Amino acid sequence: MEDGTPADARADSRPPILVRSSRDDDVDAMLAIYRHHIRHGIEPDVMDSGAPEPDDLRERRKNMRNRRLPHVVATSGGSIVGYAYAVLFRKRPAYRYTAKHSIYVHHEQLGRGIGGILLQALVDACAAAGFRQMIGYIDADNAGSLALHQRFGFTKVAHLPAVAWRHGRWADSVMVQRVLGPGSTAPPPPFTGR
Repeated sequence: MEDGTPADARADSRPPILVRSSRDDDVDAMLAIYRHHIRHGIEPDVMDSGAPEPDDLRERRKNMRNRRLPHVVATSGGSIVGYAYAVLFRKRPAYRYTAKHSIYVHHEQLGRGIGGILLQALVDACAAAGFRQMIGYIDADNAGSLALHQRFGFTKVAHLPAVAWRHGRWADSVMVQRVLGPGSTAPPPPFTGR
């Protein structure tokens, strides 16, 4: 690191990965990443009616910003290479200190550490916003994501057998959880209507 460049950046001649808040003009790139992963997670003959439309995603982003929930993108060379966001785990006020997150990385950019960069950004943003717990659901076959979450302090709290039907077989999901800040060791601040 003599020249000030991290060793892993010198080994990869591609532009660095930067994280920033998502913008409305990122929506099409985010939806392309999302649709690829969803389309390849099920059989081709299954219609995916759950994919949001661009205006739906713009409205979701606006609602997240209003609630101080993170919605970020990872860029490299000006292109969107991944995105991530957190939502309330449940909508009832009792759950207001727990966030559930999702991370999507462009399929041609896997293995570059983008998922970890996005996960760190979400952990930091959720902690700064006063959340005490983070939850994630991961396909049980996704060893890379499970290992990544473990490196970031998430622990497996539930195994949900046979909750998805993909490619002719039942697939399991794993629920992971991580404490943020003081977690459950101290009461939360007074309710402010989040």
